[in-house]
Amino acid sequence: MNQYLYTSFITLLTVLLMFGLTFNVGRARGKYQVKAPAISGHELFERAYRIQLNTIENVLMFLPALWLYAIFIGDKGAGDSGVIWLIARIWYAIAYQLNPAKRGLGFLISILVVAGLWTGAAYGIFHQLMKA
Repeated sequence: MNQYLYTSFITLLTVLLMFGLTFNVGRARGKYQVKAPAISGHELFERAYRIQLNTIENVLMFLPALWLYAIFIGDKGAGDSGVIWLIARIWYAIAYQLNPAKRGLGFLISILVVAGLWTGAAYGIFHQLMKA
């Protein structure tokens, strides 16, 4: 049995989110006639593009923190944190697309989850180093 089942599942869902955001940017590019390689033109395209890029930036911090937490603290806690992160990022994306001024809470929750995962991972690593 895989000891990182929850973390693996969250990782798959994170990739699915990234696919969805990529699809949304492509759809917006066509709908608002923003020809590649342009990254500006119509405000709603630009929102979709920024949502995708900001989420990529956040994922680069989230996934390592998720896995380090799972390895050094526990898979279930990492999975639970991952669910919160995913909900917050979806909330962020929807809020940003509708009204960029309303994106803050989704962003704040997701970055707090990342901070919590990193803090837990650092504690777990430090604890293991002290035992070595």
